[in-house]
Amino acid sequence: MAAHKLCGTARIFRSHNMEPVALRVRYFLGFRSEVARPNVRRCHESAWSRHGKVRQVGVELGGRKLEISTGKLARFADGSAVVQLGQTSVMVTAVSKAKPTTSQFMPLVVDYRQKAAAAGRIPTNYLRREINSTDVEILTSRLIGKSPVTSAQPLFPSGYFYDTQVLCNLLAVDGVNNPDILAINGASAALAVSDIPWNGPVGAVRMGMVDGEFVVNPTRREMASSTLNLVVASAPRSQVVMMEAAAENVLQQDFCHAIKLGVKHAQQIILAIQQLAHENCVEKRSPPKLFTAIPEMVETTRQLAAEKVYAVFTDYSHDKISRDEAINKVRLETEEQLREKFPKAEPYDAIEAFNTVSKEIFHNLVLNEYKRCDGRDLTSLRDISCEVDIFNPLHGSALFQRGQTQVLCTVTFDSIESSIKNDLITSALSGIKEKNFMLHYEFPPYATNEIGKLGGMNRRELGHGALAEKGLKPVIPKDFPFTIRVTSEVLESNGSSSMASVCGGSLALMDAGVPISAPVAGVAIGLISKPNPEKPSEIQDYRLLTDILGIEDYNGDMDFKMAGTSKGITALQADVKIPGLPLKIVMEAIQQATVAKKEILGIMNKTIAKPRAKRKENGPVVETVRVPISRRARFIGPGGYNLRKLQVETGVTISQVDEETFSVFAPTPGAMSEAQEFITEVCKDDQEHQLEFGAVYTATITEIRDVGVMVKLYPNMTAVLLHNSQLDHKRIKHPSALGLEVGQQIQVKYFGRDPTDGRMRLSRKVLQSPAATVVKTLSEKQSISMGTNSSQAADMP
Repeated sequence: MAAHKLCGTARIFRSHNMEPVALRVRYFLGFRSEVARPNVRRCHESAWSRHGKVRQVGVELGGRKLEISTGKLARFADGSAVVQLGQTSVMVTAVSKAKPTTSQFMPLVVDYRQKAAAAGRIPTNYLRREINSTDVEILTSRLIGKSPVTSAQPLFPSGYFYDTQVLCNLLAVDGVNNPDILAINGASAALAVSDIPWNGPVGAVRMGMVDGEFVVNPTRREMASSTLNLVVASAPRSQVVMMEAAAENVLQQDFCHAIKLGVKHAQQIILAIQQLAHENCVEKRSPPKLFTAIPEMVETTRQLAAEKVYAVFTDYSHDKISRDEAINKVRLETEEQLREKFPKAEPYDAIEAFNTVSKEIFHNLVLNEYKRCDGRDLTSLRDISCEVDIFNPLHGSALFQRGQTQVLCTVTFDSIESSIKNDLITSALSGIKEKNFMLHYEFPPYATNEIGKLGGMNRRELGHGALAEKGLKPVIPKDFPFTIRVTSEVLESNGSSSMASVCGGSLALMDAGVPISAPVAGVAIGLISKPNPEKPSEIQDYRLLTDILGIEDYNGDMDFKMAGTSKGITALQADVKIPGLPLKIVMEAIQQATVAKKEILGIMNKTIAKPRAKRKENGPVVETVRVPISRRARFIGPGGYNLRKLQVETGVTISQVDEETFSVFAPTPGAMSEAQEFITEVCKDDQEHQLEFGAVYTATITEIRDVGVMVKLYPNMTAVLLHNSQLDHKRIKHPSALGLEVGQQIQVKYFGRDPTDGRMRLSRKVLQSPAATVVKTLSEKQSISMGTNSSQAADMP
């Protein structure tokens, strides 16, 4: 479309005068032309030309070079950048429409896709192509979206309601360097070199801790032994815009030091991106319209509604629903009055004016009067109550209530075979093929007095569940014999349901008898700040809030969630809604969260302080079955028939541990008893006698075959083949040549078992000599044993 418009413009100029068309078009579309409309974005050809020159910068981080380049790939995009570390390369593009959307928010989409071809693999699904987004892709998309733009997009101009899309395309993956950090920096670079109005850039690094030493952007192998996985994104002037971490009970001082180091290294990336943007000489576009509140309407709204809103926020008898209804009532009344005074204003203007006044009053209450809308002081927790063993049939259950946030957590045990199997690309990047601990978070619509469609999982639920899982995973024993699934269902929500899931999950795990190393609790810290009028990017005054409500999250400037034990930190996530946080505020938030966390743990310990000594009687059971290689075929059955029948009839799950050991998982002790009876019945006639190598035994012929005879050494034994080659020194084609018949007894010599297939090796031929032989007497021995520790078979007299 843009090319068509350009051609049409050229024809018009050609018809009016003889000036070169290219010159007139250049004048018409020039950066400083008075003819061109400055509020309209340049056409794609202009964007293509602007990105026509290849530029590259590099940053040394931890002895390795991070390279950022632009101008070679995807030049029709408003911004495009390729970031490379080692042999891993990620291309990120940014495009924003010139026409505003009808939505009353900024519709930003960040999409990160793992391409199988980038890792040299082919997808294993039926179509052999990438189809649906995996959990890792969704979580990485959320991570990228929170880093360069954050949850409320404060780095974009206020009121910038234009469709914007950031796409991350994996070009190559070496299996050593994780591409998610490259994608974050690529998104920052793509936005910085584009003409999209954006107040970046930001830089991001991952910090690990291996053997007590901090590592910048650790490799996959280093991450396998790291006790810290911290991703920190920073803005200029060492301000934090996003943090997300999983840690194995890392001490507070070590965690804080890692954040400071991460911010320091991120500043180097910011300088490199700034240099790249400067070399591109990009002029940011001026949007035709920014959807911001009209000052005259804001002042009128303040006169009409300020006192009413203040009264609602200072009425401590309100709960979540009644407070929302009271505010909404004031909103409707005010909007009606505004429509009368400003008849030409759009509906959005009235809504935005009321929101501005409401947020202003809310901030002033906290900053000036140290008041919160529920009557608590700034560091107080809401009332907390805990219950465990809610439903006896469940393996473990707990109900955690904090104010008006209520979460029901359940624990379910299953076989190791039920663990989550990662896709090929995730396995190549993380080195983890499966995990036997998972936490699933559910947020039904009734939790906030709403209606909605059930089914599937949205990005929010997946992200909250992943955060709670990070908080609990470090305390789970690595050698636990079951796959553990914790389900967190939010029944009531008024803030910090993910941290309530951590608390409820910890209680449910202890109720289920999982020997966790320590109880875990989580809390959310909020921020109310006042910007410096002269420098809006700086904070003039602020207050930190402990255990925030939903409305404090909505009107606040930060959602800082932290989980951990009484000793250290296990998970952290900080969503910042202002252009950046000074490190001083971040350190204070960690300290305030640590104090609150210990207080919550004290309350939880009054209900249950340590895991139950024994799991519930109706819980699952795991036992092992030792099957010698010689008897494996009998145990498994033809084509696995016996195993399939056993699993269908009893509900157990059988998995092979090694060559001679099978693990039997039963959901209940009763199912294990049935499985034991089934195995005994299948193997009852498969009792192997204690045979001596080189001894001679009497065998009974049970069947005549073309290739030999089937013989038994004792009645309840499975017949084995005595081949024609082992019947006589003479070469024979059929056993009948020797006059052998069914039921006839012959002498055979035992030579042990074939080490490859376990078959018994017998020979009659070696006895066709005059040497004297002694026939041995047999004693019985169990060949298949079952129990929780059956590495050695029990001898029977």
